[in-house]
Amino acid sequence: MKKSRAIIYLTTFIIILGVCAYTSFIGFGNTQSGSIFGIKLGLDLAGGVSITYQVVGDENPSAEDMADTIYKMQKRIENYSNEAIVYKEGSDRINIEIPGVSDANAILEELGKPGSLVFLNHNFEEVLRGTDVIHAVATYQQDHMGNNEAVVALSMSPLGTAKFAEATRIAAPTREIIYIVYDDEIVSNPAVQSEITSGEAVISGNFTFEEAERLASTIRIGGLKLELEELRSNVVGAQLGEEAITSSLKAAAFGLLIIIAFMIAVYLIPGFAAGLALLLYTSLIIVLLDAFEITLTLPGIAGIILSIGMAVDANIIVFARIREELATGKTIPSSIKSGYKKALSAVVDVNITTLIAAAVLYMLGTGPIKGFAATLALGIILSMLTALFVTKWIMNILFALGFQSIKFYGTAKERKVIDFVGKKTVFFVVSSLLIITGFVFMYLNQVNIGSPFNLSLEYLGGTSTKVVFNEDLSLAEIDNNVVPLIENITGDANVQTQKVAGTNDVIFKTRSLDAYEREAFNQSMAEQFAADPELITAETISSTISNEMQRDAILAVLFACIGITLYIWLRFKDVRFGASVTFSLLHDVLVVLAFYAVSKVSVGSTFIACMLTIVGYSINASIVIFDRVRENMAEMKRKDSLAEILNISISQTLSRSVFTSITTFVMVAVLYYFGVSSIKEFALPLMVGIVCGTYSSICIAGTFWLILRKRFVPKAE
Repeated sequence: MKKSRAIIYLTTFIIILGVCAYTSFIGFGNTQSGSIFGIKLGLDLAGGVSITYQVVGDENPSAEDMADTIYKMQKRIENYSNEAIVYKEGSDRINIEIPGVSDANAILEELGKPGSLVFLNHNFEEVLRGTDVIHAVATYQQDHMGNNEAVVALSMSPLGTAKFAEATRIAAPTREIIYIVYDDEIVSNPAVQSEITSGEAVISGNFTFEEAERLASTIRIGGLKLELEELRSNVVGAQLGEEAITSSLKAAAFGLLIIIAFMIAVYLIPGFAAGLALLLYTSLIIVLLDAFEITLTLPGIAGIILSIGMAVDANIIVFARIREELATGKTIPSSIKSGYKKALSAVVDVNITTLIAAAVLYMLGTGPIKGFAATLALGIILSMLTALFVTKWIMNILFALGFQSIKFYGTAKERKVIDFVGKKTVFFVVSSLLIITGFVFMYLNQVNIGSPFNLSLEYLGGTSTKVVFNEDLSLAEIDNNVVPLIENITGDANVQTQKVAGTNDVIFKTRSLDAYEREAFNQSMAEQFAADPELITAETISSTISNEMQRDAILAVLFACIGITLYIWLRFKDVRFGASVTFSLLHDVLVVLAFYAVSKVSVGSTFIACMLTIVGYSINASIVIFDRVRENMAEMKRKDSLAEILNISISQTLSRSVFTSITTFVMVAVLYYFGVSSIKEFALPLMVGIVCGTYSSICIAGTFWLILRKRFVPKAE
């Protein structure tokens, strides 16, 4: 590359970076389109609409009917946002919270009145109730011309199947209409084409897909076992408070600056190039989050942290390879080219395994898990592109501009081979003690508090207390002055705050409070803020993470691990590599669970995201090590034992493992330092997980692979 062309390229990059930075932090138009201010935020970061429904005609609905209604309502409101939540309030009320919405009336109009749905024949006699329909979804099917048409697919219960078969048997000969009536209004009037005995039916009618989705949603919500009516609706503020956003932004800025400085100090010119690429990545991720309308929550921030760590990780893998090539006497351009070529397989494998996990989590997960998966997938794709192409491009530009001395790049030094295999007994004993300690504390916690972990209100439910203050307190005042008092009373940092727009009312959600704690709460509000105790109301609320959501999360993690194992098996052509990665993942999960049990850090809505972040992070280092093992086995097979090859491979990639851990740890540590109490409880286990993931990749995964390799030897070997 000529110097004149390099100047043009560098100028072009600076302009692109400037435009992206302007877009991400300022945006365009009155709505600041494309900027960080246009990103949709979840309930925990921005608040939204809160609607409370009350059961009609039944003062004591059964727990089963309430649970079924809550689950169906959850599926219904996910059309508005994956981050929306539904939970029980008191014994006969259901509360819905939808993030990023400021018009409660518009939502109520679209959501409708969750009430009765019936299917009527041409004589308007009832033939089917909404509760007989167990599933309704918009989909596509081919018409008689072979074109795709939007339809609504229905699935009936066993009783509904029998009733629908009889109704369609009578209606089919003359193609009579069956009316679908919701709250005394006809919402669809399909004609019966044939007798339907399977319990599976399709409603067609020249719908657009959006119209089909609306009809399917109406059928789902109209098929609730309980009839509901609106009790109240409010626009509420962020659950974690205003300071959660500002502290997270501050942490991200400081973390990025520290990482860029670290990269430059360690890797010189390549590190400088990586820093510029990381700035571009940060700007682009903000723009794309806004463009794809991804709702950002605290778990989503975890996804971004992980993707930043992986962007740095890809660069470190490449830079280590470049230095190894330079040490052999190759020229800088040749070393850059060769370094990227040799690092490509490891970088691709690391990113694809994480993308597999993100895809499975998005398909099977619910609520915040979907948001985490979407943010992570977007970040991974973007980080891989910037690391593999943008950083390389900038390095070539800087070389052409005159940075052509090897002192600007550094060379790999001869590393002493550490006998990791020889210390495997020590490693396994240490890990076993940590895990056993965790199980001991889980048992003690179960005996003492009724649960292995300190479960938060998202899992157990709790108390929702509404306080009417004498003045309109700002979110900052609530975070700084009110919340600490509540935390002192409950002994728990998991306090969710929601400010009701247009009033002096503030809702505080805490773990379940006993009579003494409620009295202390009321007295504290009266003494410190002159709040009228008579206007303080408390309600028992159910968990916001239902059993179904927990089941979906567990299945998502399970299938993600299976998918990763299968990919590594196929990619490395050896199931023992995949089994070893899975074993190290299990190890990390158990150690972090032990930390939760011992420290009694609250297990809340961010717990699943925290564990997923740890799983995703742990995979990376193990794959990089195994990639080097595979390479060294091909080159050194005849003269070295497997134990020697493993020790050499771990030693060769040790700096990468340590440096990546440092950069990712810094991001989370800064988040912990600047964060509010709830963010600290999220960041602390993450830091433990990063250390644990690095340890397991270096000390556990490889030695476990060696054990499997020696114990299960195919005949071909």
